[in-house]
Amino acid sequence: MRKIRGLRWYIAIMLMFVTTINYFDRTSLGVVYPTLKEQLHIGEQYYSYIILSFQFAYLVMLPLSGRFLDWVGIKLGFSIAVTFWSIAKMLHALARGVFSFSIVRVLLGVGEAANFPGIAKVASEWFPAKERTMATGIANMGAGLGALLAPPIMIWLVFKVGWQEAFVITGLIGFFWIVPWILLYKPPEQNSLITPEELQYITEGQKELQAGGKNAGPQKNVWKLIMGQRNFWGIALARFLSEPAWQFFSYWIPIYFVTQRGVNLKQFALFGWLPFLAADIGSFAGGVLSPFYQKLGFKVLTARKLSMTTAALIMPFAVLIIKAPTVGWALLWFCVAAFGHQCISATLMTLPADLFPKRTVGTANGLSGSAALAGGMLFTFAVGWLVTHVGYAPVFVTIAFLDLIGVVLLWTLIREPKTETPSITV
Repeated sequence: MRKIRGLRWYIAIMLMFVTTINYFDRTSLGVVYPTLKEQLHIGEQYYSYIILSFQFAYLVMLPLSGRFLDWVGIKLGFSIAVTFWSIAKMLHALARGVFSFSIVRVLLGVGEAANFPGIAKVASEWFPAKERTMATGIANMGAGLGALLAPPIMIWLVFKVGWQEAFVITGLIGFFWIVPWILLYKPPEQNSLITPEELQYITEGQKELQAGGKNAGPQKNVWKLIMGQRNFWGIALARFLSEPAWQFFSYWIPIYFVTQRGVNLKQFALFGWLPFLAADIGSFAGGVLSPFYQKLGFKVLTARKLSMTTAALIMPFAVLIIKAPTVGWALLWFCVAAFGHQCISATLMTLPADLFPKRTVGTANGLSGSAALAGGMLFTFAVGWLVTHVGYAPVFVTIAFLDLIGVVLLWTLIREPKTETPSITV
């Protein structure tokens, strides 16, 4: 069979596509919400409860999904997850109120929780340490791309065929990704399409920052091993503080412009994708920053920290949204904040692949993701109350500084992994 040069980058692009589908499906509800508010009379406070139902399911399932992927393997696990969440997306067409929307959002959260633990696991298998942030950044670009595509496509479908049909049609997209994934994906050492040179390059490059030492065989007590490490809590706390910003961008931007800036849904479709384009550029920039600092002579882990610090210094510009004189200026500062946040995220989600053994990466990412969603849930609940009773100003102030606090915790808690960890065999 003919070999493919640079196969690892094709794998990264496939991860970007599945993340695009993931975030398209996730953010579609926020785009359609103004229509639901008008037709089904669902207010902002109740809308926040629907979002919380997704976040709660996502939070619970993240560590379970990570463990599931470590157990069954990324190929089968990803296929099952995408099938499940695509069906859940289509079931949105049957919802008619807060309770039924909450149920289908729970189902969506159950399936979508596998996405980012899967990305971390693939990055640990397919990329040398120095390229992992780039691979994660490319994959994470799908988050912005999916959120970017959702407004124009969903709004066009809502006006063309109706909101129910829009959910069904777009829910079918995931099935088109599963087929090439099943046909093409295998770990590098088992993949007949990889060149011997690339396989050697990946293997040698992973020794630069190789957590876990001896790492053979199935494992038990994995959660105890991960949660007993200081590095895990550094990642978990940073993600707890970082996630609220992205949850807000994903679900509340359309509502903010419609309710606070007087923009109608058709107008929003013309520019609502721009913050997510900026987020995609930020994901790519985050992937590039860490290798840049490595070239300056910093060790891998120090380069990761410097990359996130650089991006976190951008986040305070979110405060300027509060007094932005026009829609255009508000949009600009949203773009700047989305860029900064995703620049941080691309590196932050790489850390489990750097700091934990390969066979536990999915679980480590899932557990830290649960911490992230806990922060996102608390913030979503607060946003629902604040925008109803106070306004958006406290929201933007909070977003501006949480990432900076998270970076301080990373510098304080994260340390170079030991060459060897205690063996964990059945």
